[in-house]
Amino acid sequence: MTLEPFGARLRHAMDSRGPLCVGIDPHASLLASWGLSDDIAGLERFTRTVVEALADRVAVLKPQSAFFERFGSRGVAVLETAVAEARSAGALVLMDAKRGDIGSTMGAYAATYLDKDSPLFSDALTVSPYLGFGSLRPALDAAAVSGAGVFVLALTSNPEGAEVQRSTAADGRSLAQLMLDHMAAENAGAEPLGSVGAVVGATLGDAGVDLAINGPLLAPGIGAQGATPADLPAVFGSSVGNVVPSVSRGVLRHGPDVTALRGAADRFADEVRTALHG
Repeated sequence: MTLEPFGARLRHAMDSRGPLCVGIDPHASLLASWGLSDDIAGLERFTRTVVEALADRVAVLKPQSAFFERFGSRGVAVLETAVAEARSAGALVLMDAKRGDIGSTMGAYAATYLDKDSPLFSDALTVSPYLGFGSLRPALDAAAVSGAGVFVLALTSNPEGAEVQRSTAADGRSLAQLMLDHMAAENAGAEPLGSVGAVVGATLGDAGVDLAINGPLLAPGIGAQGATPADLPAVFGSSVGNVVPSVSRGVLRHGPDVTALRGAADRFADEVRTALHG
């Protein structure tokens, strides 16, 4: 059975659980700070704890695929389990893999993460459009069929991203704006929210682009990267109601205690509500 469109499911999750995305980023230093070994046993313990603590209360969990892939097939198996258990507990899973390629290769990435029969099927996937927005068509089509979503890199929080994203297209628009306009076209007419989202860093100050894409706006950079929920209105302006703020280390550093993880996530969620709605 095809799921309800991702945009509608995300809108409901944000309205009922609060608009917060928490990353699952088991990098070596974080495992060490939890007193865990940098191996499969540590990875599995870390991941299980985060899912147990947060999957029944946050709108979105965002595993970073690279931190699982570095352990090979056993790490990917941990990721498969985490995705299934998080979705079973009610969280939407956004796979942060930033895939981007052309033709059949992009189709294979789409089959991996956006086909409902895949063991890594996720509610949404991050993708890179800088081989041309049209290169994303296999992922966009697969997501539409399965009721999943995609989050397209637009203006990222890393400083060097501006070399590409702020450069000028032939018609005078920035490349970021060109990509955002493509996203808006994909989302035209969708209610209550389109399923093609943009990734726009919360650390940017005034984004300087039109973010009215009728889709969700994933905002990394909250917490350890220096942005706060209070910064969101200045970055996102009138589109702030569609923002999904993303925090990782700001919550994860409170582990391995489950109660502390939940408390940190709840505090961020409250700060976001205050910043967005007063």
